[in-house]
Amino acid sequence: MRISRLTPWAAGLAAAALFAVPAAASAGQQRTADARSATGTAAVTAATTVDDYYAPAAGKTGAALKTALHGIIKTQSKVTYDGVWNALKVTDQDPANPNNVILVYSGRSQSKSTNGGDPNDWNREHVWAKSHGDFGTATGPGTDLHHLRPEDVTVNSTRGNKDFDMGGSPVSEAPGSYTDADSFEPRNAVKGDVARMLLYMAVRYDGGDGFADLEMNDKVNNGTAPLFGRISLLKQWNQMDPPDAFEQRRNQVIFDTYQHNRNPFIDHPEWVNSIW
Repeated sequence: MRISRLTPWAAGLAAAALFAVPAAASAGQQRTADARSATGTAAVTAATTVDDYYAPAAGKTGAALKTALHGIIKTQSKVTYDGVWNALKVTDQDPANPNNVILVYSGRSQSKSTNGGDPNDWNREHVWAKSHGDFGTATGPGTDLHHLRPEDVTVNSTRGNKDFDMGGSPVSEAPGSYTDADSFEPRNAVKGDVARMLLYMAVRYDGGDGFADLEMNDKVNNGTAPLFGRISLLKQWNQMDPPDAFEQRRNQVIFDTYQHNRNPFIDHPEWVNSIW
């Protein structure tokens, strides 16, 4: 399988390469990134690498594609929950200020050093709420960087374990986000990011490695069931907010430096409609 057209992934790849992985975090660990250069060779190398990575999924659709992708992305290194703090300082680094991270729902650029549990600190937001499947902070889904993002402590608490839907009241400290009793709506700039993180989790964790089988449905109020909604809306968000350079860089850093697996829906957002 070759990338022969300018897909959303390919279109942003060159831009994503503008954000360098900090040397302290990646020394001795980068693999595909070692081949990058400023001449355009990087795009060809990265495209070939990504094609090879997804080769077992070539030509598949529907349930067969989901099964093939699970087989690919389940091979990964794992990060401890304590290790997530330092990883997020790299994966979510503000491209305009290397001393800061970008908070996912708030959109705020905040000092990396202000992580913690006090008001106005940032902490570790589980986009797939850890109570949905009751996996907590166990190494595995509870520490998977593909769905963990920095967020303001108060905003994180407001989101809680709510499913994703539209509407509600504005969320203080998260402009453009809304919430009501049973759902949370993130700002427009990360609606697609949220969708692709949740769908990654539904493919990666299928009940075969000691954790719950995480699946999507079209409901809210899923509670502690290993389910997340609403899939019909998340599919729309995936289309309206395609992967941007920040999200693509994040996927690459997780692959190169930490888990060595990828979120397939960042590389191929068209696979969302093929599976769901």
